[in-house]
Amino acid sequence: MFQHVSPSHPTSSASPNAWRPLARACALAVLGMVGSLSAQAENLIDLYQAARGYDAAYLAAKSQFDAAQFKADQARSLQRPSVNLQATVKRNRLDSSLPDSPNGMGGTTSYDSTSTNSQLAVAARQPLFNQSNAAKVAQAEASLTAAQADLKMAEDDLVARLAQAYFDVLSAQDVLATAQANKKALAEQLASAKRSFEVGNSTITDTREAQARFDLASAQEIAATNDLRVKRIALDQFVGRADVKPNPLRTPVNLDALAPGQIDTWVQSTGTAPMVRKAEVGLKVARLEVDNARATHLPTLDAVAQVARTHVDTNNQLVKAQSGSGTAGSIGLEFNMPLYAGNAIQNRVRETLSLQDKAERDLENARRGVELGTRQAYSGVQSGLAQVKAYEAAEASAKLALEATQLGYRVGVRINKDVLDAQTQLTNTQKDLYKARYDVIIGAIKLRQAAGTLTSDDLVELNKLVTP
Repeated sequence: MFQHVSPSHPTSSASPNAWRPLARACALAVLGMVGSLSAQAENLIDLYQAARGYDAAYLAAKSQFDAAQFKADQARSLQRPSVNLQATVKRNRLDSSLPDSPNGMGGTTSYDSTSTNSQLAVAARQPLFNQSNAAKVAQAEASLTAAQADLKMAEDDLVARLAQAYFDVLSAQDVLATAQANKKALAEQLASAKRSFEVGNSTITDTREAQARFDLASAQEIAATNDLRVKRIALDQFVGRADVKPNPLRTPVNLDALAPGQIDTWVQSTGTAPMVRKAEVGLKVARLEVDNARATHLPTLDAVAQVARTHVDTNNQLVKAQSGSGTAGSIGLEFNMPLYAGNAIQNRVRETLSLQDKAERDLENARRGVELGTRQAYSGVQSGLAQVKAYEAAEASAKLALEATQLGYRVGVRINKDVLDAQTQLTNTQKDLYKARYDVIIGAIKLRQAAGTLTSDDLVELNKLVTP
């Protein structure tokens, strides 16, 4: 009854079409696996990892940090020994005339001689005392710390921009859903107005007013659709993927109060903010530059050593005995003391002192700016939380008001315009509520960014607000 067919040796009676259902099933299985993987990658954590490997601004900051590491290694080499290989080859020619006798009375004889001098040497130098080089090494290490602060700011900015792009899409989706619900409700009210007009229970004014509200709702839906499309394109470009669909917020939405809840605690943490740290490093570099300028007055001391192999080849019979090869070695100390440089050193010191004063002012400005930004962000989040509560209450009231107005319209105590106004009020309240919620979420991220406490771990907490 059953025919066994080997998978590697199909029978000649099997039609090629017999394999198409299996191939289609395999393709659907592969597509299903890919779809499931992309669905898993649409939460904040996975999108953050994708953005770290794609965002050009972050990658540029990371490359800058890598370059600062190499530059610091270059500066450290100033305090390490250096070894050079030196080679010289010289060809000399001498034309001279010498007297035949000591008193010069017997005439002269011309001599034509050539010689070749070649030398191969290895020279080594080890700085023993050089304050200028020490200051340069300290500056390079401080610059590396500044590059770390820049990288931290780039990471914070990446987190903030990802959260902004992610929740911009969710906000646009909510606005579109509200616009569609509003359009549907106004369409029902328009149909009701038309029926009332047909039976003579209302005037043409009610129908035209309902039509105008419906047309406006249609335009708002088109605008909301386009805004959602734009926000999705921005998110796709940010993470380097196509058709990213963020998971929506959990319902009901519960936004926790700020922790810590005191503004002074947030302000105290600004001392470690990347911008403040960078300004502190800038002041340190400026002070080291002053030391570097002053060190130009100081002497330097180096240990030097050399081993040279020399070969001399000449046809001059007078110095023929000096031809041959030899090896010479030397070791010693080299001392260098600047005496006068045309007042360049004094003016350089004055310049660096002025730049140090500027760095001190920049540090104070950074501290004040970070503190002000933190206070403003804190106030914005606190105000947003209060607005969310108020809008939630307003939404509940607007729903009750719409239900009461619709009931009044059906029993004849309210007119069509009252229903349209109540519907519009509910729609506007819901839009304001959604905007306030997302403003609070983004505001909390920007507060941590301003205070310098933002990390990628905050995305883990933020990810708890959306559905898995």
